[in-house]
Amino acid sequence: MGKSSSMAVAEKISWYCAVFAAMMLLMNSFQVAEEGSTEIVEQQQPSMMITGYSDRRPACDEIYEVKEGETLQTISEKCGDPYIVEGNPHIHDHDDLFPGLLIRITPSF
Repeated sequence: MGKSSSMAVAEKISWYCAVFAAMMLLMNSFQVAEEGSTEIVEQQQPSMMITGYSDRRPACDEIYEVKEGETLQTISEKCGDPYIVEGNPHIHDHDDLFPGLLIRITPSF
């Protein structure tokens, strides 16, 4: 009887180990999926990432030429300057933008 009880204990331990290993694999797959989705977001919005590296060039030059189809919102998002109107007194209204207009960009990051 001693041998069969030790076999039962060994079977329980191996079953618990198998459940534990399955849980660890499952948790690891969730972690990899979360990291993968973060990388996709970073690839889609590189200009929105805040970095401490000084060797990175800003997304836009200090003087920016407005291109066809751009709005203050799209330029603001692209260049990281939420205060374009305040830095450009010649722009009085959102409709004042036209292709070729030069504006000053002051990135906030």
